[in-house]
Amino acid sequence: MEYEITAEDKNATYVVLPAYNEATRIQPVIEDIAAKGYNMVIVNDGSTDNTLDVILESKRKYPNQIHVFSLMINRGVGVATQTGFDAVLKFNPKYVVSMDSDGQHSADDLDAVIKPLVTGEAQAVIGVRPLKDMPRSRNYANAIMNLLTRIFYRVDVSDSQTGFRAITREALDKITINASGYLISSEFIREINDNDIPFAEVPIETIYTPETQAKGTNATAAIKILLQMIRHQF
Repeated sequence: MEYEITAEDKNATYVVLPAYNEATRIQPVIEDIAAKGYNMVIVNDGSTDNTLDVILESKRKYPNQIHVFSLMINRGVGVATQTGFDAVLKFNPKYVVSMDSDGQHSADDLDAVIKPLVTGEAQAVIGVRPLKDMPRSRNYANAIMNLLTRIFYRVDVSDSQTGFRAITREALDKITINASGYLISSEFIREINDNDIPFAEVPIETIYTPETQAKGTNATAAIKILLQMIRHQF
């Protein structure tokens, strides 16, 4: 019989959400995750809009599931995610997930993403977006980043730039994220590979809107990440 994620599994899971100026998008993301029984650590990454107010409004509805941390200035998704990884340890989770907070990821995929961790199949999970649904420019950039990840970090994955990933607490203790921006995605893969952390890939849904297409790894971002990768080799 196929394993089904239990309420106990969900209660042992914390979702880290870095958020920068997501006031118009983050509330349904937060509340969908909470409604499914998961806990969250939300890192307000120096937002200049009312993102924090929106987060706190949702926290009043789910006071025991939502935990909020704020950075005084915008530090980038890498720093915000690592801040969330550090903060989440005080809650002693078994499983930690990171997701984007702009609505491009579906909370419906959370059960599938943590399942390999719960069953012991893997200690880390990478959520793989469907390439056929990806905008062409994003698809090209992702293919380039997959190749660069293979060259620089010696690991072959289907979606190196996904923002939807999961890891066990024990494995999280072994990795360190130093990237400030989108290099975090490749760096996460490098860390699990360098520390011999077994990982699985899980297909996920991605919801593309004009807002989410404007963010993430495009060709310009890929060049910046390449330069960062080169610097990290020395």
